[in-house]
Amino acid sequence: MVIIKILKIIVLFIVLTFSISSGAEANYTSEEFQQSLFDIGFKEVNAALQESKDHFKKDIALPVQIPPIEFTHSFGRLSDLDGDINDGFEIEYRHINKPKNHYMIMVKPVKYGLPIRKEHIEQTFKLKDGSKAIYSTNIARGFNLLVFEKNGWQYILNINKSVSDQVQPEILLEIANSIRQ
Repeated sequence: MVIIKILKIIVLFIVLTFSISSGAEANYTSEEFQQSLFDIGFKEVNAALQESKDHFKKDIALPVQIPPIEFTHSFGRLSDLDGDINDGFEIEYRHINKPKNHYMIMVKPVKYGLPIRKEHIEQTFKLKDGSKAIYSTNIARGFNLLVFEKNGWQYILNINKSVSDQVQPEILLEIANSIRQ
């Protein structure tokens, strides 16, 4: 039941992501592009981060490194849905004219994290702190994921498959290792 709810949320998130990506090709002005994300609950990253810290009553450390591709915008959002199980913090990095340049960070409490089935694991890495990171190209359609736990949080780094030649698993691993705390 819980897994079904999580999967429904992920599918909804992906559908929204693709609908926004296709809209980004429609020569939006920057203001229209921003408004399309504000309309679905995104806001300035620091405001969303503070809102999330207040909601969870716990600090959320973020990576200091981002993928080596061009972004024009960044947005954050606290997802505060029915019950704690679906709550999480999200950041999206986008390029208004290059929809393929799309990177997301999703953070949830470990106890409500996304369960990863063995058949979805393509590679396993060891982070500098000794914890395990899982890489998958088939959990979320259109995205490659690096999933790991740190400081009581589950982090999911999502990169659009279309830029996987520029952002390989090792880059996502560097990003994961750039989280301090």
